Amino acid sequence: MSAPLIIQVTERDNVAIAVEDIAAGVEVRPGLVTREPIPQAHKVALGDIAKNGEIIRYGVVLGYAKDAIPAGSWINEHMLHLPKSPALDDMPWGTNVKPMADLPNPPRTTWMGYRNKTGPAGTRNLLGIVTTVQCAAGVVKVAVERIKKELLPQYPNVDGVVAITHPYGCGVAINAPMAPIPIRAITNVIRHPNFGGEIMVVGLGCEKLTYDRVLPPEDITPENCLTLQDWKGHDAMMQAIMDMAKAKLEKLNLRRREELPLSELLIGMQCGGSDAFSGLTANPSAGYAADMLVKGGATVLFSEVTEVRDGVHMLAARCVSAEVRDKLAAEMKWYDDYLDAGGVDRDANPTPGNKKGGLANIVEKAMGSIAKSGTSPIVEVLSPAEKPTKHGLIYAATPASDIVCGPSQVASGIGLQVFMTGRGTPYGLDVSPVIKVCSRNEMKEHWFDLIDISAGPVATGEATIAEVGAEIFNLILDVASGTKQPYSDQYGFHNDMCIFNPAPIT
Repeated sequence: MSAPLIIQVTERDNVAIAVEDIAAGVEVRPGLVTREPIPQAHKVALGDIAKNGEIIRYGVVLGYAKDAIPAGSWINEHMLHLPKSPALDDMPWGTNVKPMADLPNPPRTTWMGYRNKTGPAGTRNLLGIVTTVQCAAGVVKVAVERIKKELLPQYPNVDGVVAITHPYGCGVAINAPMAPIPIRAITNVIRHPNFGGEIMVVGLGCEKLTYDRVLPPEDITPENCLTLQDWKGHDAMMQAIMDMAKAKLEKLNLRRREELPLSELLIGMQCGGSDAFSGLTANPSAGYAADMLVKGGATVLFSEVTEVRDGVHMLAARCVSAEVRDKLAAEMKWYDDYLDAGGVDRDANPTPGNKKGGLANIVEKAMGSIAKSGTSPIVEVLSPAEKPTKHGLIYAATPASDIVCGPSQVASGIGLQVFMTGRGTPYGLDVSPVIKVCSRNEMKEHWFDLIDISAGPVATGEATIAEVGAEIFNLILDVASGTKQPYSDQYGFHNDMCIFNPAPIT
């Protein structure tokens, strides 16, 4: 049986997407002939659509036709009017809470991690050196290279040394209403599970982000905090950092992996460089893996406000309480106001690459993005960079930008991230490993040594979502346990720590 030429998601849809490039004049289903070439992943009209008529995919109205569209036509981003975003008031909650018994069973229920005194376990054993201000970044980066070369070989049980530098700390409105967001992110990164409870913070000495804003009084000690302006010259400054690092490495070198239940694993789900296949292959497969993880007791975060905003009512239906629903609505409302203050709306999100990959607007992108959350009940909603307090599936509100969402999830404590992509990206995090899952076979063939798993066989009928989901699940546990390395770690492809700062810069 040959693979289909087009894929229609639901019976209600009046569009389908092209599995491959389709020429004009091709009968893609009985009686439906393409009027023009249809690029891969782009939409073809399944019937005549009147001017101002609904354009439907995923059973959802993506928008309204600007002009009449004959059957067999190519539908692209220039042909739709954006619908209004769903209302946030009094959304029904708990109407689609799937029983845990109905979630897929995980093939494994333990993993090998680094147990911490509190919170989730570590997937890596790292020395993390966190700056309080960008002014200290250059010094810390040079120091880290020296530590790696001169000290790290003496401590074989430590996986690496990471410099957490960021653009915050000074020249900012430190007491602005939104300042708690970046401050919370830095505070929580200092205690990331992969750092094993060892605190090493380097400041300059004149910044606004003082130690007391990110550490409790008992942790503000010479053993944990180093101020560059206290040291006379380069050599003394560097030696002080090396001495502090050596003391931390001695302790970290005593850590060992041990067999742990899935309840001590915290995973993040994110997507970027999405295309129209993302919501059919990669994201649903990751969602299946997320359901397996939740069934086994793990905690899974998914994010990206603008990329769930048009499906927020679907998420509310999966919330386990009115309180969770209300927090979800509040985060959406905050972001609506944030975008409005900047003079844009949610449709500022899609990129040229998204559109080239067949995504017409933010509604279509959101419907595919939500799929990475699977079907589990939503037990908690977090503000940006907050730490979870519950086990299960959690919505962590963050910007959709890859390089801001990732650090926000890291601040929430993820030990590993699964990243779905249609167009391809070398994105990675140095604190937490990143597994790449692509949406189509062509992407894997093109970046055969950059993409870890292809969900493309789902589109061609060679594999099921459950099969690819199980493959993702097993790789998650292998990477978390340290027995496998994703490509991003093999090459050291790690993005900068871009802290979300909606507060004013002075």
